[in-house]
Amino acid sequence: MRVVLSVLLLIAVACLPFQAAHADTVAEGHALAKAADAQLRGYVDSQVSLTMELVGPSGQTASRALRVRSLETDSGEYTLMVFDTPRDVAGSALLSHNFREADDQQWLYLPAIRRVKQIGARDKSGPFMGSEFAFEDLVTPFYEKFSYRYEQDEACGELTCAIVERIPRDPHSGYTRQRVWIDREHHLIRQVTYYDRRETLLKTYTASDFEQHEGRHWRPATMRMENHQNRRQTRLLWQDFQFGLGLDSRDFTQNALLRAR
Repeated sequence: MRVVLSVLLLIAVACLPFQAAHADTVAEGHALAKAADAQLRGYVDSQVSLTMELVGPSGQTASRALRVRSLETDSGEYTLMVFDTPRDVAGSALLSHNFREADDQQWLYLPAIRRVKQIGARDKSGPFMGSEFAFEDLVTPFYEKFSYRYEQDEACGELTCAIVERIPRDPHSGYTRQRVWIDREHHLIRQVTYYDRRETLLKTYTASDFEQHEGRHWRPATMRMENHQNRRQTRLLWQDFQFGLGLDSRDFTQNALLRAR
C-alpha cells in the first residue's frame, strides 16, 4: 500500500508543472480574446456600404451591394444587413440580435415570398445567401461565448500574431474549434481557421487593409472567406464607414426588417 501511495504521489507531483502550464495558456488565451473583443466595441452605432463578391471554383464572380447598420445595446449588439443589388435579391435583409450572455437571434426577410423567417439554432451553420459566410459568421461573437487556449506566436506579415484556439460554447455551432490569429500590436483579428464537426479544416477567414476611423475604431476594408472543401470564396469589401448616426433599437426590429428596402 505504501508503494502504491508513493507512486500516486510522484505522479501527482509530476503533473503539477503541466497543470500550471495549461492554466497559463488558458489565461493568456482568454486575455488575448478579451483584448481583441474590446477593439470591436465602443462605437455606439454605425453604417457602412458593403460589396459582396462571390468567387466560384473556376474564378467566375458575382457581385452584390449591401447596406449594413449596427447598434450597441446594454446586452449586446444589433445588426441589419440589406441587399440593394442585384435585382433578384434586392430587398432581402438579415436582422441579427447578438447577445453577450444569451443565445443570438436572427431573422431573414425574402421579398420573393414576402415573409420573415427566423433562423433556428440548428440552421445558423448554413450558408448566408449563397456565400461562404455562415449565418453564425455574420455576428461579431462576444469573447464570453468561447473557451480559449493560447498556442504560440508567429509572424503574420510585418507583425507578430498570437495564435489562440477557441472552442464554441454553443452546442449548435457548425464548428468544433477555431484557430485565431491576433496581432500583438493592436489586438486585431487577422485570420481565423474553422474546423467542421468532423474536425476537418473547412474555411479560412482573413482580414486586411485595416483602417482606423475617428482615431479609435479599427476596421478591415477587406475580408475573405475561403472554403477549402468546395474551393469557393467570398470577399467582403467595406467602405464609407459612418459612426454616431443616432440609431436606436426601433431601427432593428422585425418591423424595421420589413421596411428595410
